[in-house]
Amino acid sequence: MKVLRTPSEYFDNLKDYSFQENFINIEVGEGVTARMHYVDENSESSDVVLLLHGEPTWSYLYRHMIPILAKAGKRVIAPDLIGFGKSDKLSERTDYTYERHVAWTRNIIEQLNLTNITFFGQDWGGLIGLRLVADMPDAFNGMVLSNTGLPIGKGASEGFDSWKNFCETVEKFNSGRVVFGGCVSKIDEDETAAYNAPFPDDTYLACARHFPSLVPLSPDNEAVQDNIDAWEKLKKFDKPTLTLFGSEDKIFLGGEKILQKLIPGAQNMDHKLINAGHFSQEDQPEELAKGIINLFN
Repeated sequence: MKVLRTPSEYFDNLKDYSFQENFINIEVGEGVTARMHYVDENSESSDVVLLLHGEPTWSYLYRHMIPILAKAGKRVIAPDLIGFGKSDKLSERTDYTYERHVAWTRNIIEQLNLTNITFFGQDWGGLIGLRLVADMPDAFNGMVLSNTGLPIGKGASEGFDSWKNFCETVEKFNSGRVVFGGCVSKIDEDETAAYNAPFPDDTYLACARHFPSLVPLSPDNEAVQDNIDAWEKLKKFDKPTLTLFGSEDKIFLGGEKILQKLIPGAQNMDHKLINAGHFSQEDQPEELAKGIINLFN
């Protein structure tokens, strides 16, 4: 297992992203240690918000939400998943599994002794975070979910298969253009470049290329049973759970109904479809932050 680290100069002068760097060391497998980066704003507060991103983004996705949440008195934790952002990358696609991502991300909660957490997850941030909520429900006070889900071996589509094939085979994987295409309000050139910053060349992109293959949309996927088990626990999660899905998201739209139906805490909440694409944090950061801040009102 080979660990890669994006040189720090690739992150110089990023637009609207001047948060202090924080790192923890975690064991990623085979006795190998890697470094995970996270934003930690307003750390004196005990009211924690955990923001988890998906593919192929990083904590840059939350640059507009973080200041709003911190100003509202929240301690904002926004990690970069291993393989993305300022966190270390592993060189081989086979180094990444769904279970490993869950275990790696659990380190943020355990090493920082986080409790009283409001969880926000989008895309893979939800696939990972929902597993953590299921495993550690006492650490969480509630959830806001956007464009995500917890698949259990079904739901594959022609569109998703095309996305998976694109990630695996496209000669030049341009993360910034992927984000650009997944927004209603388009990001500019500097923002597009910021999404490409973590990946100096293709050797750093193993996780971004492999992530779609890990989504348990077929019955033979090794993560199916783990997600089924997680759902049994989530069906008992009665703390406030809000869905704010993008009305223009072609991947997850409709999946919010499953979350609303099966999670007890989602009953009688003010669920909304918002004017956003897949990367709702780019299109509606104020609306999402408001949903988090007002979750318990």
